[in-house]
Amino acid sequence: MLTVTTIEKLDRVIHERGRLAIMSLLAATESFSFKELKQTLGMTDGNLSVHMRTLEESGYVSIQKSFVNRKPLTEYSLTAEGRQAFDEYIQTLGEIVKQAQPAEAPHREGRAVLQQEMAPAK
Repeated sequence: MLTVTTIEKLDRVIHERGRLAIMSLLAATESFSFKELKQTLGMTDGNLSVHMRTLEESGYVSIQKSFVNRKPLTEYSLTAEGRQAFDEYIQTLGEIVKQAQPAEAPHREGRAVLQQEMAPAK
């Protein structure tokens, strides 16, 4: 049975849709540039910047700035803390899915039989 305690374990920083997408992408690779994240996620500069600032302030993402062919390049990667937080988030989602599963088959079958028995006769 699903408990409120399990749902409350979800990290609110990660749980927001845009940040969840960012964390998912960064967890699957070493790093992503701002431009790659923007294009992949279809976000505006401003929207992505706000999400990245939140993730950086939470200690989940690190930023590396450099220049390539005299053009600025901003790359993001998960910190060890960010990777651990994302792993815990995924584990919590797994717990929620497991707890939200319907009751075992015999119980459901018993309920169906009971409903048939209580149905008005035709």
